[in-house]
Amino acid sequence: MKIRIVDAFTARPFAGNPAGVVLLDADGFPDEDRMRQVAAEVNLSETAFAYPLPPGAPADWALRWFTPVTEVDMCGHATLATAHTLLSTGAATGMIRFTTRSGVLRAASADGGAVTLDFPTAPLAPVEPPSALPQALGAPVLGAYDTGRNVGDLLVELPDESAVRELSPDLAAIGRLPHRGVIVTAAARDRTGGYDFVSRFFGPAVGIPEDPVTGSAHTALAPFWSARLGRTELTGLQASARTGLVRTALHGDRTLLTGHAVTVIEGDLLA
Repeated sequence: MKIRIVDAFTARPFAGNPAGVVLLDADGFPDEDRMRQVAAEVNLSETAFAYPLPPGAPADWALRWFTPVTEVDMCGHATLATAHTLLSTGAATGMIRFTTRSGVLRAASADGGAVTLDFPTAPLAPVEPPSALPQALGAPVLGAYDTGRNVGDLLVELPDESAVRELSPDLAAIGRLPHRGVIVTAAARDRTGGYDFVSRFFGPAVGIPEDPVTGSAHTALAPFWSARLGRTELTGLQASARTGLVRTALHGDRTLLTGHAVTVIEGDLLA
């Protein structure tokens, strides 16, 4: 099996969010234990596995994602990495449809070599912040929102961009919350700086202490900030150590996520 490491939501190597990408033949997915072992060995936030579907199927490729410890229902950056791999190698052209645990997801080439993903918009529901949350984050909480089944995170608004950037949470306490992870966000300090809002993502419960750039989180961030800023097209900066930009466009129950990707490693799985 060929495996690639692709940096997603960045136009330069060694930034954005790295994902493993394994393209399989048409025989289907290998044993689940095998995929878990590969994902654990790669040890990135997600490794994607995809195989081509026959003509007439409801999608073009079947796609699954694994963290180092578990399978997840939705992953944006590894889908972007997979689409980039298919388009850059000529394995696919035009619109690509993926059948996943979150339904059919689409990807297509965008201007300047970027890729646009078409994902379901997360249904936000205000919730009472868990009593342990402010202490776990080490910051005051302005509000909390459930992001629905597909995403499965808790979206938390913090007072300002500095609070997001300077956060040093108690990851063990975050991991005990009943969510895949916690998205923290605030409005951009300077709206002329090339982005409209900032975020970070912590997912220790699924083996991701901090994710560099989380595409799926932006299906919740897009409706959250579009409602507050009065615009359907926004740019989010995920303020991790590697950073990355995600352009979002809200279209009702669908959210478009656009970003670049670059392949940095290509090799063979020998074991």
